[in-house]
Amino acid sequence: MRRFSGRLRSALIIGVQGIRARKTRTLLSIVSLFLGVLAVVVVQAGAETANRAALANIELMMGKDGTIQMWVPDDKHAISLTLDTLKGRTDAVGALGVSAIIGEPGVNPINPGGAPLDQPYDFGPQGRGQFFCDAQGYCKEVPPQQQTEQMPTGAAIELSLTGLTGDVRPFRPYQLVAGLWLDFTGPPSLAPRVVVNKAAAIGFGRYQIPAEMRIRGAKANPTPRIIGVVDDGRDQPAAYVRADELTNWVPTTTQGLFGGMEVLRTPDAHDVEQILKRRLLADGLTSDQISSNMIQSKKEIEGQLAMFRLIFLGIAGLVLLIGIAGILNVGLATVGERVEEFALRRAVGTPRSLLAGIVLAETLLTGLFTAAAAIGVASVCLKIVGRILGGREPVLAHMDFPWQAGLAGILAGLVAGLLGGLIPAIRAARIPIATVMRA
Repeated sequence: MRRFSGRLRSALIIGVQGIRARKTRTLLSIVSLFLGVLAVVVVQAGAETANRAALANIELMMGKDGTIQMWVPDDKHAISLTLDTLKGRTDAVGALGVSAIIGEPGVNPINPGGAPLDQPYDFGPQGRGQFFCDAQGYCKEVPPQQQTEQMPTGAAIELSLTGLTGDVRPFRPYQLVAGLWLDFTGPPSLAPRVVVNKAAAIGFGRYQIPAEMRIRGAKANPTPRIIGVVDDGRDQPAAYVRADELTNWVPTTTQGLFGGMEVLRTPDAHDVEQILKRRLLADGLTSDQISSNMIQSKKEIEGQLAMFRLIFLGIAGLVLLIGIAGILNVGLATVGERVEEFALRRAVGTPRSLLAGIVLAETLLTGLFTAAAAIGVASVCLKIVGRILGGREPVLAHMDFPWQAGLAGILAGLVAGLLGGLIPAIRAARIPIATVMRA
C-alpha cells in the first residue's frame, strides 16, 4: 500500500510538471474537451431545472402521489349524499366547484371567464368577444350564439369558487401566503369566509372591489369575508370556502350546477369509499359513473423527464467522444515526443506502471481542469438566464446551480481523461529501454 501511494504521488508530481512544461498542448486538450464536458453539464443542469419546474406545482394541481381520487357525478342526490358521508372526516375531503363573481352587481367582470389577471387579454365590449378559461388555464372565445348580452365592465372579478368539506392541504399542500386558512371546526357562517389564491389577490390588490359575491345558481348574493391568501399553483383566480357555507346559498339539488364532485382520501380510508359507493348505488347511480384512481402524476412526469434526459445525455456523449478523440491525439503526439525521456526513466529503474501513471495523471488532471471551466461557465450562464427569464418563470429566479450537474461534469472530465489517456499510457509503458541507446 505504501509503495502504491508513493507511485501515485510521484505520478501526480511528474504529471503536473509535464502540464506546466507543455502549456500549449494542455490548452489544446482542454479546448478539444471543453465543449463535450460543457454539453454534459448543460444537459444535466437543464434536466434538473426542468425537473424542479415541472414538479414545483404538480402536487398543488394534481395532489400528492398515493392519494386516492374519486369523481362523483352531479346526478340525482349524489352531491348531498357525498357531503353527508364526508362530514367530520379528516382522512377524506370533498371539493365541489362553481363559478362566482365578486364585485359590483350588473357589470361585466374585469376578467371574463375567470381569465388570469396578470396577462394582457383584450376582453370587454365593443365587439371584442367573450372568453372562457378552464381549470387548466386554456382560454377560448365563446361562440357568438352562446355569448350573453354585453354589460359595461366594472369593478368585479370572476373566479373559480371551490367548496371544501375539510382541510385539503394534506392532499394538496397549498402554501399559506397571508392571513388564515379555513376553519372547519365551528358552525357555518352566513357570510362565507373565503381564502383566495395569489392570482385572485392580484386583482383585489389592484382594484377596489366591493364585497358582494354572485354565485351561479345562488338564491341571493352573499357578502364574502376574505380571510387569507394561498399559493395553489394556478394562474387563474380561484377562491376556497367551506362547503357547508357555500351550500347555505347554493342548493345542491340543482343538477348540472357543480358538474360533479371530487373526493380525495388517504390510502387507508377504504371505509369512506365503500360507504359512499353503497349510498350512491342505492340512490340509482351505476358503478360506471363512479370512478376512482390513485394519483401518480409526479412519478409519471419523473419517468418522462428521465427519458428525455437520457436522450440529451446521449447527444452530449457524442460531443464528448469528439473531445476524447482530440485529447487522445494530443496524448499520442506527446508520448511520441517523450520517447527518449521515458526510455531513460526505464533505464534508471522506473516501473512501467509509473510511466503509465504519469501519462494518465496528465490526462486526468486535464479532464478535471476542463470540468472546472465547464462548470464555471454553466453556472454563470444559469444565473444570467435566471435574471432574464425570472420574471416569466419564478422557478428560474431563485434557481441555484444543481450539484448533480457539477458532479456530472467532474465525472465526464475524469472519464474523458481516462479514455483519452489510456492508449498513450499503454504506449508509454511499452517503450523499450534500448531506445535510449539509439538516442
